[in-house]
Amino acid sequence: MKSIAAPQKEGPRTNREIRAREVQLIDSEGKNHGVVQLLDALSLAEQAGLDLVEIAPNSTPPVCKILDYGRFRFAEQKKAAEARKKQKVVEVKEIKLRPGIDEHDYDVKMKAVRRFFEEGDKVKVTLRFRGREIAHQDIGYRLLTRVKAETATLAKVELEPSMEGRQMVMVLAPR
Repeated sequence: MKSIAAPQKEGPRTNREIRAREVQLIDSEGKNHGVVQLLDALSLAEQAGLDLVEIAPNSTPPVCKILDYGRFRFAEQKKAAEARKKQKVVEVKEIKLRPGIDEHDYDVKMKAVRRFFEEGDKVKVTLRFRGREIAHQDIGYRLLTRVKAETATLAKVELEPSMEGRQMVMVLAPR
């Protein structure tokens, strides 16, 4: 029978959870006290009415700071939320073409491709062959090279045109 391990706590260790005997102490004003015993650091934090928080656990000795842990956690959550907000998720948009596409229809599709690149999305160009069109793959390849040439200033080819079953696929990514 294995004993069930205690669940790992999220975030830095605080107060009595700190396992080192000596710590590098920074007080609430940011003044470095140097290497002190853990019990001395805990008593200083208690006198200040704040918590002793392990900031850099991997250094020797670990760096601990005297601060309000609740306020510290709140600031960390705000920072993480701000980073998530600024993050852009790149989507893959798909444009479907046919080998016998007419000129105006092609222009409309290319306008959509340009808009996708301006939004920062990747574009997957799919050329589907139906029936006997599969015998004329060279027409499809020429169409995809035309798309590649027209979008050369806006995008780079991430996946060259290749056959996947009855369709030819090419992936473009914005520059």
